[in-house]
Amino acid sequence: MTKVKKDQVPDPEEAAGGNEKSYHELIANVNAISTPLASRKLSKKLYKCVKKAAKVKNIRRGVKEVQKFINKGEKGIVVLAGDTLPIDVYCHLPIMCEDRNLPYAYIPSKVDLGSSAGSKRPTCVILIKPHQDYQEAYDECAEEVTALPKAL
Repeated sequence: MTKVKKDQVPDPEEAAGGNEKSYHELIANVNAISTPLASRKLSKKLYKCVKKAAKVKNIRRGVKEVQKFINKGEKGIVVLAGDTLPIDVYCHLPIMCEDRNLPYAYIPSKVDLGSSAGSKRPTCVILIKPHQDYQEAYDECAEEVTALPKAL
């Protein structure tokens, strides 16, 4: 049995329970428009950043809410779940992000995204807003997400 330090944040994949899937198993379920897909390492960083942002209530969750605040000009990182079906639900969001120069990335699992935001329900889209409490983690994630190759 492994011990977890008090200041160490457990991964949502580990916190989900005994039946968590590996990154490669989750990638098998992503849909066709999931580019740019975050690597395993970047996905973990994004989950941690979402968790920190949720603690200070600095996230927007769900398609309607994220779309509304993107239209209002709010800045942040948009994290989309790659296993959301049907894709018509949120396929317009990457285009909106590109129009407004917002960094966005897909992660493999909506269940993990929801649990990292402190919700029991799966979440297909989250907007992480910048905040001084986790600015370092936010900047690191924003830099890596911006460096990902965009779809043509």
